[in-house]
Amino acid sequence: MKKTSTFFFFLLCFAFKGCFMNKTMTTETNDQSLKPIVIAIVGDSTVADYAEEDKLRGWGQMIPEFFTANVTVINYAKCGESSKSFIKKGFWDEALANRADYFMIQFGHNDCPGKGDRATDPNTDYKDYILKYIDDSRKSGAQPILVTPMERRNFEQDGTVKLTLDKYSDAMKKVGKITNVPVIDLHERSVRFYEFLGEEGSNYLNTEADRTHFISHSPESSSQSQTTQTKQY
Repeated sequence: MKKTSTFFFFLLCFAFKGCFMNKTMTTETNDQSLKPIVIAIVGDSTVADYAEEDKLRGWGQMIPEFFTANVTVINYAKCGESSKSFIKKGFWDEALANRADYFMIQFGHNDCPGKGDRATDPNTDYKDYILKYIDDSRKSGAQPILVTPMERRNFEQDGTVKLTLDKYSDAMKKVGKITNVPVIDLHERSVRFYEFLGEEGSNYLNTEADRTHFISHSPESSSQSQTTQTKQY
């Protein structure tokens, strides 16, 4: 069975578990049976589930591997959607109907200029839509968790990552601060990881033609040197 580069997704996903630890630990401290936890995820194609035979994987498809059996992850992320279109098409209402304990929210890739009616401005309506996700989550009784959009793997000539989603990441962090909502800075973490590996060293993560989405690998195809690099990082 194909697996995504597990060591890469562990790097990006291990921080997620900390957002849910308090609830789990409280239950254990009270010496009660562990209450099931439902995490609903909303986002775009970098988050979405893909068919087993597809070469692509989203992070929302991978993080169930990092939780215990009492956690159920439902991934509502849809390819091609922005913070605006996900709401306009009714996908957000569908997710809300699930009555999750947590909502993890990542948008930005399809909010960028050039995405037609899906596009939003990071200084105006993008913030408004993120606020709606937060308000609706809280009204449903769920804890919202914001996840900044992971960066595209494009490099400048000096070896630094070319930033295309920083404005949306910054806007999301500002909204999180104002509303006192936890923010997982996947954007900053992905930039640091790409620059740590370098362009050549990170080629295995995706293809030359598509540096936004991540490809799956069989376990034996991942080299020991890549594993070592990730551990050192």
